[in-house]
Amino acid sequence: MAVIDVHAHVFPHLTRAEGRVLTGTGEPWLRVHGDGTGMMMSGDQEYRPVHAGLWEPERRVADMDAAGVDVQAVSSTPLMFGYDAEPARAADWCDLVNDRIMAYCAGAPDRLLPLAQVPLQDTALACQVATRAAAAGHRGVHIGNHVGERNLDDPQIVEFLRHCATIGLPVLAHPWDMMATERMRGHMLPWLVGMPAETQLSILGLLLSGAFERLPESLRLCFCHGGGSFAFLLGRADNAWHNRDIVRADSSRPPSEYTDRFYVDSAVFDPRALRLLVEVMGVERVMLGTDYPFPLGEQIPGSTIRACDFLDEAGQARLLGGNAEAFFAPAPAPVAGSVP
Repeated sequence: MAVIDVHAHVFPHLTRAEGRVLTGTGEPWLRVHGDGTGMMMSGDQEYRPVHAGLWEPERRVADMDAAGVDVQAVSSTPLMFGYDAEPARAADWCDLVNDRIMAYCAGAPDRLLPLAQVPLQDTALACQVATRAAAAGHRGVHIGNHVGERNLDDPQIVEFLRHCATIGLPVLAHPWDMMATERMRGHMLPWLVGMPAETQLSILGLLLSGAFERLPESLRLCFCHGGGSFAFLLGRADNAWHNRDIVRADSSRPPSEYTDRFYVDSAVFDPRALRLLVEVMGVERVMLGTDYPFPLGEQIPGSTIRACDFLDEAGQARLLGGNAEAFFAPAPAPVAGSVP
């Protein structure tokens, strides 16, 4: 069975002039140094040093070959989302980025699955961009876990998720723009603390708001970074649901009964943590994710899964690729006369 990495980022070689489509938001662009290194830029500010696998597909495929990865789902770097921009500008930007991601993947279409981004700050435009991207060949859509103060359970974002379910487009949700960064100075604490918290907030928001009751079961939704702290703190959430009416006010079932409605990736980096994640989510709901090509990602893809002696060969195969094959499989054609 193929080894499929569902969580891998790309930053196509976009110039600052092209990034100025998002003027006023710290335009994202890529400064390439010509020696295999580069710098992700936000306006004049240096954001993160990077290497050529981020923007050169040949280097990426070579890295995949060396690591034994057959397929990557390629999604934009969250710095590129553009959610602060004026919606029409953001839609133009997303179309540009999506075209570049398609071109990036075109040289190895059997190895690289393109995922689109959308102007999530405007539901109608986001739906239009997602529809265009799906028609152009994108295999899914990559979104941030919030837009400003609007979490994924916001009615407009729920409407976008409904649209993705209707057109059969899988959704990869990634934490970004982390909370309380003023208290997380240094040591990459926003990534170490903020990312897990943001992801748990997104999942619990959908569960406790009753959003999953309003979304089609056909929605394929995956949360990056192992679902953050969700699995470890699920007992706390269930206890609160059973004992406080204000917690269960909008959800008909405790949080643990909704784990069949979404997926998570395997990026937890410890077999003990992965054991808990699989026990909570089920072996059919966890997929390999590495966060390639960033240094906080899994440096030997699949090593955590292969180190899990509680998984038999079939279970490891599901996590390494089988679940992702189902997640990204083309949606079946709707039955004539059915209601989406």
